[in-house]
Amino acid sequence: MDTWRRPITLFIAIAIGAVIVGALANIVVALAFACVVLMLILVAHLRDLTALQRWLKDPRPETMPNVSAAWEPTFTQLARLIRSQRRRSAELRVTLDRFRLAAAAIPDGVCMLDVNDRIEWCNPTAEVHLGLDAKRDVGILITNLMRQPEFVAFLHTEPDAPLPIRVMRDGRELALALQMVPYGQEQKLLLSRDVTRFEQVETIRRDFVANVSHELRTPITVVAGFLENLADTPKPPPEFLERSVHLMRDQTLRMQRLVEDLLTLSRLESEQYPLKEAPVDVCDLVRKLGADARGLSHGRHRVRLDLDSHSRLNGSEDELRSAFGNLVSNAVRYTPEGGCVTIGWSGRGAESVFWVQDSGIGIEPEHIPRLTERFYRVDRSRSRSTGGTGLGLAIVKHVLHRHQARLEVASEPGKGSTFSVVFPGARVLAAPAEKVASPQEPLPESDSELVAQRRFEVG
Repeated sequence: MDTWRRPITLFIAIAIGAVIVGALANIVVALAFACVVLMLILVAHLRDLTALQRWLKDPRPETMPNVSAAWEPTFTQLARLIRSQRRRSAELRVTLDRFRLAAAAIPDGVCMLDVNDRIEWCNPTAEVHLGLDAKRDVGILITNLMRQPEFVAFLHTEPDAPLPIRVMRDGRELALALQMVPYGQEQKLLLSRDVTRFEQVETIRRDFVANVSHELRTPITVVAGFLENLADTPKPPPEFLERSVHLMRDQTLRMQRLVEDLLTLSRLESEQYPLKEAPVDVCDLVRKLGADARGLSHGRHRVRLDLDSHSRLNGSEDELRSAFGNLVSNAVRYTPEGGCVTIGWSGRGAESVFWVQDSGIGIEPEHIPRLTERFYRVDRSRSRSTGGTGLGLAIVKHVLHRHQARLEVASEPGKGSTFSVVFPGARVLAAPAEKVASPQEPLPESDSELVAQRRFEVG
């Protein structure tokens, strides 16, 4: 109604003016007056229309031109619509940015394909998985970039299960699981998931079950065989009975050690068993390990203690004793009779190092990176003869991981090995004042062992 009121009022005013002019002059002058006024109004409208056309090329409310009263409501409404559109555009940009950030954060790859299987968009994960470029490859057929026959067949069918596929990316092989999800009008979402880690875990699980089964098979077979022989022999000879019981006891102890090591590994890997930290007197622990080494050696080796530091550790004494004890027992087992085993504790800058050195058989360089794998043995026959379960160094690795420490191995075949456990400065505690002020008490010596201990000097 307001739109029509202004022009109707204007035309009425022109008519009244023309009537007044006609009454004062004549009808021709009145018509000329009306035509001139209408011409001026038309020129004003054309000027405002031209201003509107120019403004619409860059319609910003702050640059809205000054126009006549007749066009002012139109410009005001347009400015209001532009502000509303800008507000909605800003909201859409924020929403789109949030969508892009969310899509980039998705651990799975997402690639949008049109009805002709051309790439419309993909997230960064899909770029890595599928070897795409989000800017360069838009509009390109996905089959031009991924030519594996199984993928082409997968793309043009409706599979019930994801497609497993292997690709090479940056020099390493990825195992992917691809899934197709229809959406919209015959469009597709190609989803990719990196299952490399899952395959590795599954492989580790299978190997673990196979290794445990293999380790248990021999002692179970031995025990079962002797029991069967004893059952079939009403009155076995005493020497046979003694030998059978001795071997069955050895195999039973071997199974017991294996189960205990498996339980220890399970506990170390479980989040339900947090690390119980307390100050650990490593020097005292080393002395206990020296006594254990002498007991395990039965006088066949020389056992030395080399203590260069009074510093303590913040950690679990039980776990550290288990890890250090594995290193010490390995050194004794793999050192020939008459060899030397040295157990040490020393400082290395801000770090501290527990180390075990032996003069044993040594380790070939290619075996060193795999020593902490479960059931990995450099020499399987020798490991079994020494009573090892193949889990000792795996336990060491998990204990050190819980204490933020690292294992360093230096070995030369035929000349022995040195296993060093390096603890970060954050784990090292200063020695008590009374320990620094007085020298260490020497270890007792026996006739069959040489025990050497370095005394501390004050100052």
